[in-house]
Amino acid sequence: MENTMLIQLTHEKAIGLLHELEELHLIKVLKENITRPKSKLSDKYRGVFTNEEALDFNKHTQTMRKEWDNT
Repeated sequence: MENTMLIQLTHEKAIGLLHELEELHLIKVLKENITRPKSKLSDKYRGVFTNEEALDFNKHTQTMRKEWDNT
């Protein structure tokens, strides 16, 4: 039987249980500590602001940059 599953552990005790299952030859741990690829900030925050809020935020940012450049 060759079924592969990706799981996310939500408690530290699960690691021990998985290793016990491996010792019983019920499962095989293929990799540990796999990290997800980092998502882009634009994807993470898409839809957080309304269009009006985004325009206000953009204006505020531009004003702050001009103030910084003038000092």
